[in-house]
Amino acid sequence: MDKQEALDKRYLRMARIWAENSYCTRRKVGALLVKDKMIISDGYNGTPSGFENVCELEDGTTKPYVLHAEANAITKVAKSGNSSLGATLYVTASPCLECAKLIIQSGIKRVVYSEKYRLDDGLKLLERANIETVFINIENTCGNENEN
Repeated sequence: MDKQEALDKRYLRMARIWAENSYCTRRKVGALLVKDKMIISDGYNGTPSGFENVCELEDGTTKPYVLHAEANAITKVAKSGNSSLGATLYVTASPCLECAKLIIQSGIKRVVYSEKYRLDDGLKLLERANIETVFINIENTCGNENEN
């Protein structure tokens, strides 16, 4: 395994741990924005700041104003004044179409994900925008990669 793949797996595992912060019950998604081997932002799916920490309606469907992990990470880095230009986004689920638009506009150059979302229109849009997309199945990774 090369160094980049080892780093990718490590950051994806960290994104999975970050997803545990989500209050959503249907699906927990985590995201990390990495630039120059530094985490510059993070996010998980949930309601906007100041809202109740309940993501689902009584019928179990997701509330329409719940933010995706990618959107939270991108808006958080924008709020901090840092730049995501040239960064890599590590996310536990492949981006939806709306998040793909944000990824393109924020200058992210690479997206690494570990689960495939039921729709692939977000991935298709990223590929159309020449953003590298990488699927890595971390289910079978025990975390003991050799970096040599």
